[in-house]
Amino acid sequence: MRLPSIRRSQGRQGPSGSRVRTVRHRRRRRTPATALLAAALTVAGLAGAGPVALPASATPATPAGATATAGDVTGFTRSGNTFTVTASSGAKARVVVARADIFRLWLSPDGSFTDDPAGSDLAPTTDFGPVTTSYSDAGAHYRITTGSLSIRVDKKPLRFSVFRADNTTPVWQESRPTTWTGGRTTQYLARGADEQFYGTGLRLGEWALRGKTVPIAVDNKWRENDNASPAPFYMSTNGYGVMRNTWAPGSYGFDSPTTLTHDEKRFDAWYFTGDSLKSVLDAYTDVSGKPFMAPMWGFELGNADCFNASNPDYQGDHNRLRHQNTPDVVGYAADARAADMPSGWFLPNDGYGCGYTAPLKSTVDALKAKGFQTGLWTSTGLGSIADEVGTAGSRGVKTDVAWIGSGYKYAFDGVRQAVDGIEKNSDARRFVWTVDGWAGTQRNAVVWTGDTYGTWDDMRWHVPAITGAGLSGLNYAAGDIDGIFGGSPQTYTRDLQWKAFTPAFMTMSGWGATNPSAGYHDKQPWRFAEPYLSINRKYLQLKMRLMPYLYTMSRIAHESGVPSTRAMVLEYPDDPVARGNLTSGQFMAGDSLLVAPVVSDTSVRDGIYLPAGTWTDYWTGRTYAGPGWLNGYRAPLDTLPLFVKGGAVVPMWPQMNHTGEKPVDTLTYDIHPRGTSSFTLYEDDGRTRAYRSGAYARQRVDVTAPTAGSGAVTVAVGAPTGSYTGKPASRGYEFTLHVATAPATVTTDGAPVPGLASKAAYDAAASGWYFDPADRSGVLRIKTGTKAGAFTVSAGGTSLPAAETLPAATPIDRSAWSLVHADSQETTAENGAAAHAFDGNPTTIWHTAWSSGTPAALPHEIRIDLGARYTVDGLGHLPRQDGGVNGRIGGYEVYVSDGTTDWGPPVATGTFADTPAAKTTALTPKNGRYLRLRALTEAGGRGPWTSVAEITLTGRPAP
Repeated sequence: MRLPSIRRSQGRQGPSGSRVRTVRHRRRRRTPATALLAAALTVAGLAGAGPVALPASATPATPAGATATAGDVTGFTRSGNTFTVTASSGAKARVVVARADIFRLWLSPDGSFTDDPAGSDLAPTTDFGPVTTSYSDAGAHYRITTGSLSIRVDKKPLRFSVFRADNTTPVWQESRPTTWTGGRTTQYLARGADEQFYGTGLRLGEWALRGKTVPIAVDNKWRENDNASPAPFYMSTNGYGVMRNTWAPGSYGFDSPTTLTHDEKRFDAWYFTGDSLKSVLDAYTDVSGKPFMAPMWGFELGNADCFNASNPDYQGDHNRLRHQNTPDVVGYAADARAADMPSGWFLPNDGYGCGYTAPLKSTVDALKAKGFQTGLWTSTGLGSIADEVGTAGSRGVKTDVAWIGSGYKYAFDGVRQAVDGIEKNSDARRFVWTVDGWAGTQRNAVVWTGDTYGTWDDMRWHVPAITGAGLSGLNYAAGDIDGIFGGSPQTYTRDLQWKAFTPAFMTMSGWGATNPSAGYHDKQPWRFAEPYLSINRKYLQLKMRLMPYLYTMSRIAHESGVPSTRAMVLEYPDDPVARGNLTSGQFMAGDSLLVAPVVSDTSVRDGIYLPAGTWTDYWTGRTYAGPGWLNGYRAPLDTLPLFVKGGAVVPMWPQMNHTGEKPVDTLTYDIHPRGTSSFTLYEDDGRTRAYRSGAYARQRVDVTAPTAGSGAVTVAVGAPTGSYTGKPASRGYEFTLHVATAPATVTTDGAPVPGLASKAAYDAAASGWYFDPADRSGVLRIKTGTKAGAFTVSAGGTSLPAAETLPAATPIDRSAWSLVHADSQETTAENGAAAHAFDGNPTTIWHTAWSSGTPAALPHEIRIDLGARYTVDGLGHLPRQDGGVNGRIGGYEVYVSDGTTDWGPPVATGTFADTPAAKTTALTPKNGRYLRLRALTEAGGRGPWTSVAEITLTGRPAP
C-alpha cells in the first residue's frame, strides 16, 4: 500500500514566539497498515519525537562529574519565614514556609538561588498571608515549627525530615543526604512498612505506585506504564504530597528507599501536608492551581474528524464520502439529532493538512443551530485564533505534538496560549485538550491518553489510568473512545459506557479500520447498527440526565482539587483493600456512584469490591452490604455494573440531547435513603466566566431516614442561594425514593400529597405520589409542583430495602494441590521442603536453604498447581509456628495464571507484619490454575530467608 506523503513545515511560531520546526508525525495517518507506517516513519526519522532531554531512566548511568552531597551544616539563619542553611561543601538550602501546612525546600549546590527555571509557572500562588513560625537548636538538628509541622534539619550530615506538630509522628524522612552530579539530583526517603504512593500525572496503568518505578518524562508512546501527561507530583498515605518545581524530566522509584530523581543539578520542591489524601490535593492545588471549570457542553460527547478531505494539503484519503469540505460536518450533526443521540461538540479539522474550509463562521453557526459547539485542532499553531474564536465563534482547542513539540514548558506555554486565545476573544471558558501535560496543567486543560487502540487490553489499563490522573488533581482526563486505531462494535460500546461517567470524553473517527465487522462504520456513536446504536444512546442519555450531578462534582474539584472521577482510596482511605490496586479496575463517579467497567469480552463481571456501607445495583435495585467482593455479576453488553451508595442524593435533568435544548424547569432528585445524608447542588450559566464573579447558585438537600428497617424518610430542600443569568425563579421538583414498601402517608410541608393509582395517572398529574414495587425493587415517586423557596417532603411508614450480605470467601480445597517450583528449599539440616507450605499441617514449614554455605538471595518464590481452574480472590499466609522468627515474609507479590510462564501483573502486592499471627490479603479476583507467591523481603530484615507454615486460598471454581 502506498503510504501518505510525509511533509515538514518550513517553520512556525512557537508558543513563546520563537521559530521552531514542526514535524507532522503525531495524529493520525489514515491507513490500516499502522505497523507498516510506523516502520516507515522510523526509517524517515520522523517517528516518536521525544523530550528535549532524555528521561532519567535513559540518561547515562555515570554523568560527567562525581556524585556529591551538601556535607555538614555550618550555618543557619532566619529572615522572616525563610530559613537558610549553609553547608560545608558551599551548598545552601532554603526552607520557605508559605502556610502552616505548606513549605518550599530549595537546595542549591553552588550556594546561589538564581537558577529558578519554573518561576511561578508551576506554583502561581504562594502568598497565603501571615504564618507563625519559630526555630530552635536541638543539638543534632535544627527544628523549624509551624502550627502543623516540625521540620528537622539534621546537621551531620545535612538531611531533612518532617514530623507532625507533636514532633514525634513522622511524615517523611530522608534516609541519606540528597546527591547530585553534573546533570542529575536524587532525594532518598525512608519508606514506611505499609506506605502507599499515588500521583505522577496521567500514568497509563495502575495508580497505586508502591514498588513501582515511574518515568516523569514525555515519550509520546502512549502504551501501558508510560506517562502520557507526567506530573512531578506524588502523594503518600503518610499524609503529604510533593511537587518538584522543575521542567526537567525524571524518574520516581517508590521502593525502599524511595528515590526521587530529576535531570538537573538542583533540588526544588513544594511540600503539602494534610490529614487525608483529599486535604493534600486541596493544598497542592492551592499552590499549583485548581482544576478549571469546563463549560457544560464540554461534558457532552465530542467528535473529532477531518471534514475537509478535498484540501490538497490533506495527507489522508481525499475521497472520503461526506467529508469533502468543512460544511459537510453539519450533515453528521443532522444525523446525530435524527438518531436522537446526545452529543455536544465537533472538532471538524482533525488530521494532517486537513485545515478547514473558509469561511468558518457559517459552519460554526450551522452547528450551533443543531446544539453543537465547534473546536479546532492546532496542528499549525494559533496564529488565527483571534478570528476563529472572536469572529467565527469556535470555542475549543486541541493541541497536539505537532504544536507542543517535546512537552514540558514548551507544551505548557502552548496550552496557556490556547487558553488566552479563547478567553481574550470571547466571554467563554477555556476548553483545551492536550496530550502533554505537567504539574499545573489541571488549571488549563483536559489531558488524554494519546494514540491508543480499540482493544480490550487497552481498555483494561485505561480504567486505572484515567482514574489515577485524579490523584494528581487532574479532574479532566480522557482517552479516545475505542482508541483511534482498530476497534469493534463491542469494544466501542463497552468503552463508551464507562467513559460516560467521566467529565470529558471524545471520539476520533476516520482513524480506525473501515467497517471491520457488521454494524461498524466509524466512531461516531450514531453510525452503528443495532443493538450497539441503542446501547450507545442509552448511556449518552444517562450522562445528560446526570449533568447536574457531574457538574456539581466538577465544581467540587474546582474548589478543592478532589476530582470527579475518584480512585476508591479517596473515598475509603482507611480500607486496606481500597488503598491499593485491588480496586484499580473500578472507580467512584463523584461521591455516590460506583462504576465497575467490563473490559473483556464477557457478560460476567467478577471482582467488584463494595466498601463498607450499602450499595444498590442501579439497574435492578438489589442492595448489598459491604465490605466484600461481588463475583459473577451478570453484565450483558447493555449493562455497565453500576452501584449507588446508601444515602445518595443525585440530582437529574430532564432528558435532552444537548445543554439548553430544554429548560430545566423540573429537577429530579434520585435518592437512596439510608441514615442521614445531604447534597449541595451547584448551578451557573454553564457557558461564561461570570461564575468567577459570584454568578452562581447553590441548593442544599438534606435527607433523614432509618439506617435499616421501617420508618419515615424526610427530604428537606433548602431555598436556592445566589443568582446567575438564566436562573429559574421557581421550578418543579420530583423525588424518586428507592424504598421497599409503599408509604402510609406522603406530605409536603405537612400537607397531604395525594396517592395515585397508576404510573399514567402520576405522569399526568401536577403533584402526587405513586409507588411501583416492580421498578428496581421499589421506587416511590413524588411530585411537589412548582416551588420557589425551601420546603420539606416526608414519606411515613415506609421501609428500606434489605441489604444482602456478600458471600463469604470460600476456601479452595488443597487436596489436589502440587508443587510446581520453589527457587530454594532446605532439605538437609531440617525438612523444609516447599510442599510443607500447603500440607495442612501448621507444625511443618517450607524454609529456604541455609545449611550448605551461602544462602540463596531474596527474592524467593513458590509456584503451586491448584489441580483445577479457580477464580482466586484471597490468600492466607501462616508464618512459621515453631518459635523461630527468621524467614517471615515481609514484602510480597501474588500472581494467578493459567500457565507457568506468562503470569501477567500481580493480583496483590504488599507487606506482611513481622509477627507470628496468620495473615490474609484480598486478591484482585482472577481465573487461573497456578499460584505464584514471591517473597521480596524478610519481615524483620534478619537475613535472606523465607519460611511459610501454610498457604491457603479462597475462591470458587471457574470454567
